[in-house]
Amino acid sequence: MIKLNFEYFIAGRIAIKSERTFSKLIVRIAIAGVMLSLAVMILSIAIIKGFKTEIQDKVRGYLGDVQITRYDLNNSFEHSPFVLDAETQKMLKTNRDIEFYYPFATKPAILSANSEIEGINFKGVDKSYKWDYIKQHIISGTIIDFSDSTAAMQELLISNYTAKRLKLKTGDDFIMYFVQNQLRPRKFKIVGVYDIGVEDIDKGFVLGNLNIIKRLNNWQPNEIGGIEIRIKDFNKLKPVADNIYEKLPRNLRSYSIEENFPNIFTWLGLLDVNTNVILSLMLIVGVINMVTALLIMILERTNMIGMLKSFGASNWSIMKIFLYNSAYLVGIGLLLGNILGLGLGFLQQSTHIFKLNQASYFLAYAPIEFHFMDVLLLNVITVVVCLTVLIIPSLLISKVSPLKAIRFK
Repeated sequence: MIKLNFEYFIAGRIAIKSERTFSKLIVRIAIAGVMLSLAVMILSIAIIKGFKTEIQDKVRGYLGDVQITRYDLNNSFEHSPFVLDAETQKMLKTNRDIEFYYPFATKPAILSANSEIEGINFKGVDKSYKWDYIKQHIISGTIIDFSDSTAAMQELLISNYTAKRLKLKTGDDFIMYFVQNQLRPRKFKIVGVYDIGVEDIDKGFVLGNLNIIKRLNNWQPNEIGGIEIRIKDFNKLKPVADNIYEKLPRNLRSYSIEENFPNIFTWLGLLDVNTNVILSLMLIVGVINMVTALLIMILERTNMIGMLKSFGASNWSIMKIFLYNSAYLVGIGLLLGNILGLGLGFLQQSTHIFKLNQASYFLAYAPIEFHFMDVLLLNVITVVVCLTVLIIPSLLISKVSPLKAIRFK
């Protein structure tokens, strides 16, 4: 116990009351290195996770997690109709992994307004459609009112991208031509303009009444183009999607949102590689700073090491002094790093001060998503790696000769 207090005492004197100007500068640089490394690692993980969550929510919020369509050789945007049988309906209702589902259908069309023309996919939904996500992204107007069946046949929601292209706004009327053997014109009124932020979706779809497609295609009242499913846990997407596929009748097929938009989700997967590279580089920077600081402290205190050895201190005892000192410095660096990293993260969450090009990144600002376990693991890994690596330069102490050290000036 006395020996332990002795080592702590010496380490405290070195860390706090050292009057060596050069070593103080190196120590401050080492602390700053650990602080910046940890702050960058915390922000990197928070931004990447926030980015992935936001993009996933944008895509799945509009198109669902799993889509069921008729199994055929039709590769167009317009799905073949089918009737959802009672057994499949029961499977969807009783599946505990499914949050909700609703019918839909799509049909290619041409928008014409203000001497501008735009190709689009008309997505038809009914009163069971979940509007929660769209409501969060409506920038003007409201949603389709299905309580008035007559008005709902003429109401339409378009994206801000399409509205700007056609110079339209909420309340405007325009003509849409549905692509069939003969173009079928229909007049619509814009009741809402939304902005998802994903160009593939914003420029590709408008939202309207499913009954319009049924009438245009002469479908039966119970025929639909597909089913969109939202699952409760997106992390279980693949097993849940596979399970749904296995239980479908032979005339139906299903595919997940990852299969529907492989380019987006492949890109999101590559972000994990970038994160691992950043974490590795930052950890190396922190370790190099601490190793450099420890080596300089050992070399500047060669006399002290020689004296302690002459008094009977073992190499391990002296090594512990410097390791305790290093742990103290790492601790200060971690404290400051957490304050800096979390502080900047919470500032970005509340102010969105750091902006992004939405056309390139699908988001107007850098998203932040903190998880307690991520921050805790980064702190633990930094401490363990730094102190483990610092054992190597501390072995230099065993090479110090007491006689030569005391004579050294």
